[in-house]
Amino acid sequence: MKITILDGNALNPGDLSYKPLEKFGEVTVYPRTKDSEVIERIGDSDAVLLNKINITEEILSACPKLKYIGVQATGYNVIDLQACKRHNVTVTNVPSYSTAGVAQLTFAFISEFACHTQLHSDSVMNGDWVKALDFCYWKKPLIELEGKTLGIFGYGNIGKRVEKIAQAYGMEVIVCTRTKNPEIKNPVDKETLFKASDFLTLHAPLTEETKYLVNKDTLKLMKKSSYIINTARGLLVNESDLCEALNSAQIAGYAADVVSEEPMKSDNPLLKAKNCIITPHIAWAATETRQRLLNIVIDNLESFIKGSPENVVS
Repeated sequence: MKITILDGNALNPGDLSYKPLEKFGEVTVYPRTKDSEVIERIGDSDAVLLNKINITEEILSACPKLKYIGVQATGYNVIDLQACKRHNVTVTNVPSYSTAGVAQLTFAFISEFACHTQLHSDSVMNGDWVKALDFCYWKKPLIELEGKTLGIFGYGNIGKRVEKIAQAYGMEVIVCTRTKNPEIKNPVDKETLFKASDFLTLHAPLTEETKYLVNKDTLKLMKKSSYIINTARGLLVNESDLCEALNSAQIAGYAADVVSEEPMKSDNPLLKAKNCIITPHIAWAATETRQRLLNIVIDNLESFIKGSPENVVS
């Protein structure tokens, strides 16, 4: 079996090992691949592993040997699943591997808004505490999370983990999800979610229904003291509307690990937004998280080879 990894640097920039895949056959790893290079690189491959490389009908038609695509991520919107079905190509993904990491970053964002730790550390390092007349000072109003309302949009594994952390902080949790779930203690509709949340965190996939969930109309429902956290998908948010809301103090702040187009473009309006924190899609990037992901990628391929594929999306 010939196995080709098209953008291996995403999952493994060198601190993990693809060597366990060699037990299945010949392995070729490309750190990155341009769209124009895909057909040349996988033309004689039996299996392809990838993260963010587009696989289209044109590519599949040009690669008749290809029988398996292993997405090294949870999201698989880069794959034309219908074309894969037509060409009898099995596609798998890796669900739930990043639950802990995403929930952790969600609360890193919430805690930063509540405590402004970086702002105060910078102030101290600049000598402000040395010059202070009192034993303490603060540069911005601080927030105690206990008793605040955390709104969760989406109630999959990550949403559930975020709820547990919020409860440990003593927060009140409300949940909006399309699927009725008896586990949800305080289910609310979308309008109530936006109106009542002190912190609103997004944990839903990108669909036609969820695209631009956060927009000028839903932002108008929110408290001026409220914050939005997005560790899900950039296009859940209309970034132009959000930028306007931030710069006019319609809401208090926004933190995201994702944007509408990645890598981020220089004309993204959020680069000019006030009270905005953006990290470069790192929620999944802890060493432990990526090792878990790679282990499941290997298991997925082995299951396919044995004739009982797991985590199949097409």
